[in-house]
Amino acid sequence: MIAIKLAFKNIIGAGYRTFLNIAVLSFAFVVIIWHNGVIDGWNMQARRDTINWEIGQGQIWHPNYDPLDFLSFQDAHGVLTAPLSDGVKSGKLTPILLTTASAFPQGRMQGVVLKGIDPDQTILKIPSDLLKTTDYDLPVLIGKRMASNLKVQEGDNILIRWRDKNGTFDATEATITGIFDCNVPTIDNGQFWLPLDRLRTMLDMPDEATFLISREATPPADIAPWVFKDLDFLLADLDMIIQSKKGGGAIMYGLLFIIALLAIFDTQVLSIFRRQKEIGTYIALGLTRWQVVGIFTVEGTVYSILAILLGAVYGIPLLWYTAKVGWAMPAGTDNMGLAIADKIYPVYGTGLIIFTILLVVIAATIVSFLPARKIAKLSPTDALKGKIQ
Repeated sequence: MIAIKLAFKNIIGAGYRTFLNIAVLSFAFVVIIWHNGVIDGWNMQARRDTINWEIGQGQIWHPNYDPLDFLSFQDAHGVLTAPLSDGVKSGKLTPILLTTASAFPQGRMQGVVLKGIDPDQTILKIPSDLLKTTDYDLPVLIGKRMASNLKVQEGDNILIRWRDKNGTFDATEATITGIFDCNVPTIDNGQFWLPLDRLRTMLDMPDEATFLISREATPPADIAPWVFKDLDFLLADLDMIIQSKKGGGAIMYGLLFIIALLAIFDTQVLSIFRRQKEIGTYIALGLTRWQVVGIFTVEGTVYSILAILLGAVYGIPLLWYTAKVGWAMPAGTDNMGLAIADKIYPVYGTGLIIFTILLVVIAATIVSFLPARKIAKLSPTDALKGKIQ
C-alpha cells in the first residue's frame, strides 16, 4: 500500500512530464483499439457478404474445377449424382455451370465468364429472379462494375460468342435484364449470369454443373467424385488478407506504442538519477532495496492506468461515433478485387479491449522495472551524502 501511495505522490509531483507521458500512452491505447476494430469490422462484413452473395455455407466442386485456372473450365463439368440431384430438388443445393466466352460491346471484344444459375434459387442474394423474363431470347444479369467496364445499361444488347462441349463455336445476342450492386467483386468482374437451363442448352450439357452452392455446412453423403469445400477453405484467402492488414497496422501503432513506452523509460531513468537521496532515505527508514524497486515499478503501472482512464474519456465517444456512422472508404476501393463496402463499421469486441488494456499495463510495468533494477545496487550511505552513482 505504501508503494502505491508514494507512486501516486511522485507522479502527481512530476507535473507536465506526467501529463505528456500519459497523453502519448493513451493515444497509442486508443489507436490500437480503433485500428483493430476497423479490421475486425471489415473482416465480419467481408465474410458475411461473401457467404451471402457467393459461397453460401460451402461449395461442392467438380474434381477438375480450379477457380484460378480459366482453361480448366472447359473440362470442369459433370452430370449431378443422385444425392446431389436430391439436394437440388429439396432446395439445399443450387448448381452453377460456367464456361469462358467473348463479349462484343460496341464492337469491342472482352473475355467473360458465363455462369448459369437457377432463376428460382434462394441460397444466394444474387437477384436471379430477374432472369425469369420471357421477353428476350437470352437474358443476362451483370454487376455494376461489369456494367461500368462495358459501358452498358439495362436493356442493352451484347453479342456473345462461346464454344460448346464439342468445341463448336456459336454466337447470339444477349440482353441485359438486370444490373445488381454487390460488395463482392468475384461475382461481378468479368461475369455474365444466365439462366441455368439456357446455358446448358447452349453448351450441350444437360443436367450438368461445375459446382454447387450449399445451404448447409455439411454436404450430402456419397457425393464422390465431387469434392466439398467448407467455409474455412473458401475464406482462407480473405483471412490471409485480413491478417496481413493487421500485421501492417501493427507496425504503425507499434512504433507509436514504443515511443510512449520510451518516454516512460526515460522518465524513470531521470527520476532515479535525480532522486538518489530519496532512495537512500527510504532504505535508511527500513525499506528493503526491492521494496524501493517496487515503488518505482508501481509508478510505471500507475502511468498505464491513468493513460487508460484518459483514453477512455475521449476514446469512448470517438470509438462509439465511428462504430455508429462507419468509416467511409475512399473512391476506387471497389475496384481492388476485395470485398469492401462503401463504409466499414468498426467492431470493438470485449476481447480486443481487455487484450489492449493488459498489453499497455504489462508493457509499462516492464519498462519501469528495467531501470528500477539499478536501485538494488545503490549504496544508501553514498546516496544520502548526495554522491552521484
